[in-house]
Amino acid sequence: MQTKGAVGLSQWLDAALDWLCSSHRRATLTLLVIALVALLPGFASLPPTNRDESRFAQPAKQMIESGDYFDIRLQGQARYRKPIGIYWLQAGTVRIAEAVGFPNARNRIVFYRVPSLLTALGSVLLTYWAALAFVSRRYAFLGGAALATSLLFGAEARLATIDESLLFTGVGAQGALAYAYLSRGARPTLLGGWGIPAIFWTSIAASILLKGPIVPMMVALTVAALSIADRSVAWLRTLKPVPGVAWVIVCTTPFAIMAWLRSGFFHESVELDLFRRLVMPAEGHWGPPGYFWLLFWICFWPAAALGPMATAYAWAHRREPKLRVLIAWIVPSWLMFEIVVTKLPHYVLPLYAGVAILIALALERNARLDNWTRATSALWPLFAILLCVGVVVLALMFEGRISATFWPLALIGVLLAGFAWWRLLSETAERGLVLALIAAVVTAFAVYRVLPRIDGLAVAPRLIASAKRAPCSEPALASAGLNEPNLIFLGGTSTLITDGAGAVDFLRQGGCRVAFVERHEQRSFADRAASIGLATVRIAEVQGFDYSNWRRVSFLVLMPKEGS
Repeated sequence: MQTKGAVGLSQWLDAALDWLCSSHRRATLTLLVIALVALLPGFASLPPTNRDESRFAQPAKQMIESGDYFDIRLQGQARYRKPIGIYWLQAGTVRIAEAVGFPNARNRIVFYRVPSLLTALGSVLLTYWAALAFVSRRYAFLGGAALATSLLFGAEARLATIDESLLFTGVGAQGALAYAYLSRGARPTLLGGWGIPAIFWTSIAASILLKGPIVPMMVALTVAALSIADRSVAWLRTLKPVPGVAWVIVCTTPFAIMAWLRSGFFHESVELDLFRRLVMPAEGHWGPPGYFWLLFWICFWPAAALGPMATAYAWAHRREPKLRVLIAWIVPSWLMFEIVVTKLPHYVLPLYAGVAILIALALERNARLDNWTRATSALWPLFAILLCVGVVVLALMFEGRISATFWPLALIGVLLAGFAWWRLLSETAERGLVLALIAAVVTAFAVYRVLPRIDGLAVAPRLIASAKRAPCSEPALASAGLNEPNLIFLGGTSTLITDGAGAVDFLRQGGCRVAFVERHEQRSFADRAASIGLATVRIAEVQGFDYSNWRRVSFLVLMPKEGS
């Protein structure tokens, strides 16, 4: 039985949603506000992360330093595993920041993250636009909001990686494809029939410059599924394939020529990075079939809880054109990623937009709330609690304290998530989802208020900060025991990655030099220093947790003693 207060809240939220969706302008502006509120906490304060983020940011930084915008390098090593698009986006953003007058822009990770944030915002708006081919404005709004508040989407938007940009192009291509399929026989309205093809082929071209054939393969699977189901490819004429393919060639040919001239580019990007990932795990990133399905419940939280309801509805109405498009968008590519040996959570991110639209369609049509959905909706309060507990554990383990502002935000987020579950069980799935999305934003705000402040996880930033204690400015740096790209990004392109003995040889050259020596390298450092008579001065000692290698680390920060 509903209380009077609960009924009043439901009516108020329904009225607010109606008002926010009363026009396209109001709906899109609200979606942008929701996305910014969900994504900005931690965006600038989160230190550069290990591995992938700095593997993109550092080559973009070296492009700026060298003035060569066609060579992709991490220090002296060629990085030809990905096309050049993301590096151009990041380098261009940093150059704009420098031109505007931001100090030290090329050494600040936040400017390399701007393309991720902008394409994340664009992906939310494109999801709303694509959803309008399937549902009314209100439910297109809910589809965009479901993507904007999801866990994996929020994490990737805060990192200087390729994934949000790829999502942007993927939603553009699949959304245009949906419009083309569903508008067969209708009179073209957008730019005299050229608007949808322009969006489709430009998205394809941009995706190739970002990550080669990934989005085209996903689109090809969608096209194949629809064409087989219809036993016809005539609908593809709507996309104007001849001028479209010509446009893709025009956009990508300069990069193709550059790649051809760079010896080893196709070998590294196509053979090593693409085809090898199909048959063997790259860098230990392996997962069995079902990996992405299991992660879906976490990565697409909170909207994932309505997945069973949407799946059942889609299967029951699979012959309907709108459901056929969404099934073709999601299922073939999902199966492909489940079969591929190398697996990382973000691989299926472009499919989450299709899932969001499918959920919105099921909500609009009052799909039956089954027992599976009643059970999975318990994930709303459960994951909110687990997220907050996880952050508390990390903060207490590596920091010994936690921000006072975390507790009220976490409590509100958990209570809202619990109330969302209750609303779904006692009222409707839509009303539960609306409150769950609000809970997700509050929980994200709480989590990202704490994560950037856990210094024990920020080993590289603390090492660089300790080097600034040296009694000389701008010391040359060497690291024995930590070779992560974020250390190179923060310390400078000339940072030497070596071992204990190499760190001694580095310091013996004299001048303003600092070496970071991890405890496993300290014996070889001491032996080599004793053999050549090098005396050192300890500036600091840094301890922390190297989460990339899952180990505790302890560094001595050393510089040569004067006169040694």
